[in-house]
Amino acid sequence: MIIDIHTHTYPEKIAGKAVELLVGRSGAKAHTDGTLGGLKLSTANAGIDISVVLPVVTSPKQTEHINDVAAAVSAQFNGRGIFSFGGIHPENDNYKEILNFVSREGLKGIKLHPDYQNVFFDDIKCKRIISYATELGLAVVVHAGTDIGLPQVVHCTPDMVCNVLDDVKPDKLILAHMGGWNMWDEVYEKLCGRDVFFDTAFSVGDIDWVEGRTGDWRLLDPGKFVRLVKRHGAEHVLFGTDSPWADQEYSVRMIQNIGLTNDEKNMILGENAKKLLFFDDLGLQYI
Repeated sequence: MIIDIHTHTYPEKIAGKAVELLVGRSGAKAHTDGTLGGLKLSTANAGIDISVVLPVVTSPKQTEHINDVAAAVSAQFNGRGIFSFGGIHPENDNYKEILNFVSREGLKGIKLHPDYQNVFFDDIKCKRIISYATELGLAVVVHAGTDIGLPQVVHCTPDMVCNVLDDVKPDKLILAHMGGWNMWDEVYEKLCGRDVFFDTAFSVGDIDWVEGRTGDWRLLDPGKFVRLVKRHGAEHVLFGTDSPWADQEYSVRMIQNIGLTNDEKNMILGENAKKLLFFDDLGLQYI
């Protein structure tokens, strides 16, 4: 079983413009058209059983609509390939009501993106969300480290994560991008071995730049990726791609061919996510 814990889609009407804007900011090529249909096709072509959509709420006014769509997506696909987490904004004062909705709808978790939400990860507005999500048994995926499209201020550093882990003690916190994008030396020293999960999204291999664009950014080479996994423990690493910003098929092959044991690869590619998120409860019919 292969589960991609980290993908993105955009509303059909604005997907083209959203992808164009984000490509312009980062220079990274998009590998789908940004729509739900595009993700479904990519998921099938890559041999992935489940792709989890992570909605990013950039304004507190969007939260209710985004979660209604997330619930509809999961119901529409009925576990056939695409599943959606819920979303929330740290400025949502009714965060308990929102998280109760996410829990009732069976959406399994939420996504936070401190850079796009302009809040530091160890702010009380994030901590209270994570605390109540933990009470409800929800997973929390957070963008960690630098954002390639908004690199000026890092809103989720390893030190901030340590503060949250010490204060809140979440049991299903997933740090995207192997614990902190472009901050992997700090991740190795400060976060490896802590009770937290990493996902592999947009973290290992090569960035696929659009023609005419290159950058100074680099992903982890396979050796450094394996070093991080070995120090943290493969049982705490989940496969993710950040689709459309990485090719799902390429990302699967990268993990399958990397210098880990077969047991470690299987844990990362799907077993850990299945166990953490109780995907069997949904009666999923795999692609």
